[in-house]
Formats: sequence, structure tokens, C-alpha cells
Amino acid sequence: MRRSGRPDRVPFEISWGAFTPGLMEVYRQRTGSTLDPAEYFDFDTRLVNLDPTRKKTDFSGRFKQAPLPNAVWDEWGYGAMRGSMEHFLEYRYHPLADCSSPEQIFDFSWPDVDADYRFEGVERSTRSYQERGYAVAGELYLTIFETAWLLRGMENLLLDFFRSQDVAHAIFESITVLRIRQAIKYAEIGVDVLRLGDDVATQKGPMMSLELYRTFLKERTRRIIAAAKKVKPDILIFMHSDGAMVDFIPEYIDIGVDIVNPLQPECNDLREIGRKFGDRISFWGGIGTQTTMPYGSPADVKSKVREVQTQLGSLGGLLIAPSHILEPEVPWENIVAFVEAAREAKYT
Repeated sequence: MRRSGRPDRVPFEISWGAFTPGLMEVYRQRTGSTLDPAEYFDFDTRLVNLDPTRKKTDFSGRFKQAPLPNAVWDEWGYGAMRGSMEHFLEYRYHPLADCSSPEQIFDFSWPDVDADYRFEGVERSTRSYQERGYAVAGELYLTIFETAWLLRGMENLLLDFFRSQDVAHAIFESITVLRIRQAIKYAEIGVDVLRLGDDVATQKGPMMSLELYRTFLKERTRRIIAAAKKVKPDILIFMHSDGAMVDFIPEYIDIGVDIVNPLQPECNDLREIGRKFGDRISFWGGIGTQTTMPYGSPADVKSKVREVQTQLGSLGGLLIAPSHILEPEVPWENIVAFVEAAREAKYT
């Protein structure tokens, strides 16, 4: 990922280290293993995340109508209904939706995601994985923008960009302060990679202009990165955004991002991205979960691994992986083919 030296092979993983529930059942049946997929397939990375919160907050008073009893809740206070497909959720309940002033935002009961006790398991797991020789990635997904719209509601937040900028700034800043504290703790523990993530694009193009990104998100993300790198200068910063996000890559490079993910091939020209940016940033992903993985043959999967290696990592700087968590329609044989091809991918 540092694009230095000559790697012996291409590192790999399956995104998020696991499968959707239906595919997990197939994995158990086909392998007979009780191990996590990361252990069974021996991925080159391991993920660590916060220990559960002990804080109890009642958010029910923030909703005009009583939420449905089977809603699924997050510690940030937003709620969702389970969708019809596997892990997908329909987010309906946004606790900051009715706020009209920065003061109301600042008075919100923010979660204790920066509390010391929540990093005790992170530290133990990090030490254990590193002693076994794995690169450890600390999770800080939904870094700013995605948490903000889940709290505020997508339509509300996008309107805030133009009609209530003080409210938008208050939400983004409150989240950023917490993320900076988390980033520092991850860096102090010594994780190798800090995984940030905000989806700022759809598959048809950017979700916001670069002007809006620079106004609300860019410098706040830079502060998170700078805080981590001040503690651990060699920490690798990973940035995730689904969709056609090529316009944001120069922005990421400018604020200190080292790795971009997931590079969906269905809506990005991987060869052009590798040619244009491969000397300045590394890549993580590249194998389509809407095309090759579910609908190709095992031979197609192996061919695609070789193709993506050439497009994005001919000289290094690539961790090859599916571009998203694998869905139930992915044939088991294609998963095996991906792992086999990834293990065989050498730099010659």
C-alpha cells in the first residue's frame, strides 16, 4: 500500500471480512468451518471495531409519531426497518430531523464512541493480530457525511447545504470532534490502517459538487487524518466511497488519503484511474459485485483478478477485493475462484 519495494504477491480480502447472512449459511455448509471467513481464507488484513456501548439514551421523544416496534436502532439514535434483502435497511427515523438551530444540534445526546472503555477490546485484538503477522484496520466508516444524513435525513441535509448551512455545519462539526478523538485512540493503539468512509457519489456521478464537498467535508476530513498521523505518522489512511467517485480522488490525495476503496468497475474506468493516479494513491477493491462475482463463471472471476491487477496494481499499491460485501446470488464456486486467483497473483 506504500508503493515501495517489490511485493511478493497481491494481498487480498473479501470486503468487510464476511458475507451477507444467506451466503454465510452457504459458507458454513460448504466448508463445515466454524471460523470467521477471514480466518478460514487467511485474508491479509483483520478489522477491529469499537466494543459495545454502555450508554443508555432514550431517543423516542425526538419522533413525532411512535416508531414501529420492530425498528432497528443504532446508538446514534437513528432507526430503520429491515429490508426484504439480507442486510439492507430502510432508514426511517432521524433524530435531528426537526432541529432548526445549531443550539439544538449541540444539545443532542451524542454517543460515547470516543470513550476509553470502548477501545479495550480493540487494543487486545490489535495486539493479537499483529503478533500473528496481519495488518490491522481500525473501522471509522460513516465518518462524517453518512452519519450526518442518517441523523438528519438525506433530503433535509442536502437542503441544509443551501438553506440552513449553520445547522449543517453544527452537525458535521459535532461528528468531526468525535471522529478526531476516535482516530487518535486508534493511532495510539497502533492500528496499521484507519478505514474512513463516506459515500459521496451514486453510480451515475457525484452526489454533491466539489464546491460543496470542500465547504462542508474536506477540511473536516483532513483534520481527522492529521490527528491520526500526528500520533502515528506511518498509519495508512483508507477512504471508501461507492459509486462514480473519480472526481474526489484528487481531493483525497490532497488531504492525506493513502488508499481509495472500492473502485466499482461498473461505474469507474479502472485502467484510467490506475494510469492517472497510481503513482500517488493505492487501491483496495476492484472486483465487481454486480457483474463478475454473481454472474460470471469461475474462469471469468480468475480472468478479472488478473485484469484488475494489471489495471490498478502492476507495480504494487493494490489490495484486491470485491467492491462490496458479497450477496446471496454469488455462486460459491466464484468465491473459491476469487481466493485461488488472488493467492496466485504475483508481481513478475
